[in-house]
Amino acid sequence: GRFAQGIPLDSGNLVVKARDALRSHADRALTPVSIHLEKNLPVASGIGGGSSDAAATLLALNEIWRLNLDLDTLAELGLKLGADLPMCLHGAALGAPLVARGIGEQLTAIPQMPSFPILLVNDGTAVATPDVFRALTKRDNQQLPAPAHGDVESICTYLGSTRNDLLHAALALAPQINGKLDLLRAHGALYAQMSGSGATCFAIFKDQQ
Repeated sequence: GRFAQGIPLDSGNLVVKARDALRSHADRALTPVSIHLEKNLPVASGIGGGSSDAAATLLALNEIWRLNLDLDTLAELGLKLGADLPMCLHGAALGAPLVARGIGEQLTAIPQMPSFPILLVNDGTAVATPDVFRALTKRDNQQLPAPAHGDVESICTYLGSTRNDLLHAALALAPQINGKLDLLRAHGALYAQMSGSGATCFAIFKDQQ
């Protein structure tokens, strides 16, 4: 894929880590596998690309190797690789939006979530998650309010009362993130925020126009 350059092929790759974690968990010898990854999402962009690749690896190898592990077991293995893995695994299985609590392992489905356009903006800036956490100065933030349901306007009103605790740390590494958020809001976004640890930003709109 267009973002394959620089992707590690060794144990630094989450796909390889997922394969090795599943192999270590198995109680029998497993056949070798050849894995082809087509990388179409920007690297270190805060949208869970590596985590979703690893989740797909766990699901596929569980079937190929006929391990018959249930989703909770796969999520437990995945959590050791990254906090986003349980979300990716359960999201793929349920096909529904989820709310994550704890460090990402406590998942709740959102009932009757309306569909609405979301725009992702990434200018190619790579912000490594470990660097963002190292720049994080405050770790005792208050708990966020419970999610609200309803139409897109009420959801965005709720989101406006929340925050991304990693935003200020990411801004220290990539100040241009603020400019992207300002641009999205100026163009009619009902809500705009940085995704994950950045530097991708997202905006919710009422319609595609």
